Amino acid sequence: MNSILKLGLNLFVICAVAAGLLAGTNQMTAPLIAQRNEQANNEARKAVLSDAKEFKLLDSSKYKAASDVEVVEVYEGLNGSEVSGYTIKVLPKGYGGEIELMVGIKTDGTISGVNIGNMSETPGLGARSKEEAFYGQYANKPATELTVVKGGNAGETEIQAISGATITSKAVTSGVNTAVDVYDSISK
Repeated sequence: MNSILKLGLNLFVICAVAAGLLAGTNQMTAPLIAQRNEQANNEARKAVLSDAKEFKLLDSSKYKAASDVEVVEVYEGLNGSEVSGYTIKVLPKGYGGEIELMVGIKTDGTISGVNIGNMSETPGLGARSKEEAFYGQYANKPATELTVVKGGNAGETEIQAISGATITSKAVTSGVNTAVDVYDSISK
């Protein structure tokens, strides 16, 4: 009986030390991780709205979507004192979970670009949404509701689905449509 108590106490001490070390490491690296995430977001904003020289954060709580897609942040892209467009970060739900999506929309009402960040879609299928061949379809489309088509050529307001990953294709398009809704509410 005494040996079981001793073993249990040894395991408890080992677990407590390991948990303490993990908590300390997390606390030390948290600022660096936050800094790197902000840097990645800045790069994504510049990638989807290259006309803007600086970005001003808007209150994203004003722009809650009617859909189940979460609006994370809304930035106004500025070129000097002139507004060149908006970047909207949304989190649509794909096959493997949330997809981090940054959408740029110019003031002339066209989508300037889409950047797909963190996601956990199926490798070789939904993960192909990070390829230029898919997300590049959104560039220069009008900022209106877009739909996904499975076969044939995509029209002006259509996006060609990734073969075998229709759920991911629809999720990304849903996120872009939510960003368009946010843009519409800003521009009115």
